[in-house]
Amino acid sequence: MDKERKPHKHTEAATSSPLLSIRRLSAAYDGRTVLHDVDLEVYEHDFLGIIGPNGGGKTTLIKCILGLLRPTGGEIIKYHEPLTTGYLPQYNSIDRSFPISVLEVVLSGLSSKKSLTGRFNDRHREKARQVIHRMGLEGLEHRAIGQLSGGQLQRALLGRAIISDPQLLILDEPSTYIDKPASTSCWRRSTATAPSSSSAMTSGRCCNR
Repeated sequence: MDKERKPHKHTEAATSSPLLSIRRLSAAYDGRTVLHDVDLEVYEHDFLGIIGPNGGGKTTLIKCILGLLRPTGGEIIKYHEPLTTGYLPQYNSIDRSFPISVLEVVLSGLSSKKSLTGRFNDRHREKARQVIHRMGLEGLEHRAIGQLSGGQLQRALLGRAIISDPQLLILDEPSTYIDKPASTSCWRRSTATAPSSSSAMTSGRCCNR
């Protein structure tokens, strides 16, 4: 995986505040070291491309940022607590047989806004409908995810990722298993619907660094 030893000085970063810093990070997966001595700075309004071969540690880095994997060395410093994060997982990690509708998928992105045993209220549902409209999924609110096309499912998952207005938006290989037009649409929607977020992508297209 390509990595930065020093923060890249670009115009956007010069006028933006950092969201997080990764310093000399190392991590292992299944007993194998896949990240070693990684440095990275993420600023507000950044669009980053994390590139590298399969098995190069891209998803491992994302899991460390999300707190899903404990690093074996180094540190991740978050300058906002809590740092709100939206996450679009890899397409092949989604169980399409799970009985859940488009509306329920998008609403699940607001789970942190209610109590563990509480229900989504009318305000939550209205916001979900607005996001569904922005994703171009009107009329599919009650359709099961197993009945969606690949592009439609990606848009539903993107809606879940952005509905909470996160400070950091992470897309893990968003173009995998979908065609080029759907991939382009997914990217355009992510930038248009979350303009105040930083976006870290494993695809290097359309990024400013």
